Amino acid sequence: MIQPSDDWYRPDISRKELKELMRRDDAQGLIDFGIWGLCLAASGYAAYLAVGTHWVIPAFFVYGTIYSSCDARWHECAHGTPFKTRWLNETFYQLSCLMNMKEGTFTRWSHTRHHTETIMVGIDPEIQVMRPANLTRVLLDFLWIPDAMHMFKVMILHALGVPGREAREFVPQSEWRKMFWWSRSYLLIYAGMIGWSIGIRSWLPVLFFPLARLYGGWLHQLFSLTQHAGLAENVRDHRLNSRSVKLNPVFRFLYFNMNYHIEHHMFPMVPFHALPNLHERVRCDLPYTYSGLMDAFREIVPVLIRQSTDANYFMLRELPKRGESEHLSPAESSSDAQGTSALTPGGANYV
Repeated sequence: MIQPSDDWYRPDISRKELKELMRRDDAQGLIDFGIWGLCLAASGYAAYLAVGTHWVIPAFFVYGTIYSSCDARWHECAHGTPFKTRWLNETFYQLSCLMNMKEGTFTRWSHTRHHTETIMVGIDPEIQVMRPANLTRVLLDFLWIPDAMHMFKVMILHALGVPGREAREFVPQSEWRKMFWWSRSYLLIYAGMIGWSIGIRSWLPVLFFPLARLYGGWLHQLFSLTQHAGLAENVRDHRLNSRSVKLNPVFRFLYFNMNYHIEHHMFPMVPFHALPNLHERVRCDLPYTYSGLMDAFREIVPVLIRQSTDANYFMLRELPKRGESEHLSPAESSSDAQGTSALTPGGANYV
């Protein structure tokens, strides 16, 4: 079993370079969120026009897929990096959390714990696939059902003024009052949408918000499974517990460049728009970067199936020696918990 070392692995990068990469820019954030908002408005209007036609299901499917990009956006805003101006970060953070059905104060501290104790079993509250892997839950996550149910239970408890077990573990007591009031606000807004739908006898209001996160979350689930699923637990090296995947420009936009996930965990204060540059700077220190979703899932699916019956099984990434060029994937082979490496060969397309 791999034992954790004293601290997380960091590539050798100068303070000057890192400071430049960490530079925040309101314009970059406003352009990205503005394009996302336009796409959301256009697809939503198309879905509205499609009601009563054969196009209604594909139209809402597209709208929901774009809507579910809110999951990547709350995440980045939680780090305070998309915008230089603090109130812009906070405004878009709360909006994205509301769309994603995750109360912001609780989620911010949960994600802080995830970054300080990444995939440390019993400590990290955001391990997506626990061992042994529950494949039913993995599939239900494509509809966001388990997480939505969990978060609604948390919000209801907090709306009543009672901190849950997780909140007592990682949310400072000084933040509880804020967490309680935000939970009440979120639930009131959701109740208002339900009331609106009942009042006009139409599903349309709740289909646009917030249920779009459920029926449109399939793509984000594919993205998020690439982050850590099937990799090592309890290790202090993000190269062993995280994946980076090359994606096409549309997918990178919807995922907010979080496909550069090893880099993000190594340097979480580098904003989304600088992650491609960070990748180029540190890629000699990284293991194989997958060449698309299909490339990544050729590894992930067999590992999760094996983990459903063997809780000790995981993928151990092969790390490059310092100074090598970007690590190439060896031929696919079997792996076990003692550390045999198995990386899949890359493809040409970024799917």
